[in-house]
Amino acid sequence: MMNKNKVYPRSSDNQTVYLKSVVTRPTIEVGDFTIYNDFVNDPRDFEKNNVLYHYPINNDRLIIGKFCSIACGAKFIFNCANHTLKSLSTYTFPLFFEEWDLPKSEVASAWDNKGDIVIGNDVWIGYDAVIMAGVTIGDGAIIGTRAVVTKDVEPYSIVGGVPAKEIRKRFIPEEITRLLELQWWNWPIEKIKNSIPDIQSGNLDALY
Repeated sequence: MMNKNKVYPRSSDNQTVYLKSVVTRPTIEVGDFTIYNDFVNDPRDFEKNNVLYHYPINNDRLIIGKFCSIACGAKFIFNCANHTLKSLSTYTFPLFFEEWDLPKSEVASAWDNKGDIVIGNDVWIGYDAVIMAGVTIGDGAIIGTRAVVTKDVEPYSIVGGVPAKEIRKRFIPEEITRLLELQWWNWPIEKIKNSIPDIQSGNLDALY
């Protein structure tokens, strides 16, 4: 089993961390073996530098699955960054309740709440990509460099652009169905270790 306190997957690399070992917020959940690389900032500061507008008042969550690869500069933009579109003005009056003699209890009405950000398993998020509040990214998906993801991404899809759109599927539908049924990332560690050659070579039949 993974050492829960292990921070660096490679002893000679302090730019890559196991994300589960460095996050502290109860509203962030990260699966085993998910990695984050940062060659600009200390990757241990992921929460401060990459998870933005994620304030406790909103109770929204960031959920990231197992075996994900998150590249340098990827950002997760949460609901408190929003300005409500229900108002005639985009100005956040409720946020400045002291200035306008408004009830403090209504602060959250300053923004539209689109929900949690949920990242599946075995997802690769490219350099400087941005994931917006309320988005769910399916297992096995790839998010291209500097993509801005505003809508859900289907499993094993490759998306890119601003806003991100599907470029293509990674596999044919039958293979995607089998992979989603297989869920190799939930296997015992020894089974995964023994299956690495078949996973890497794309030998799906050997995994059954």
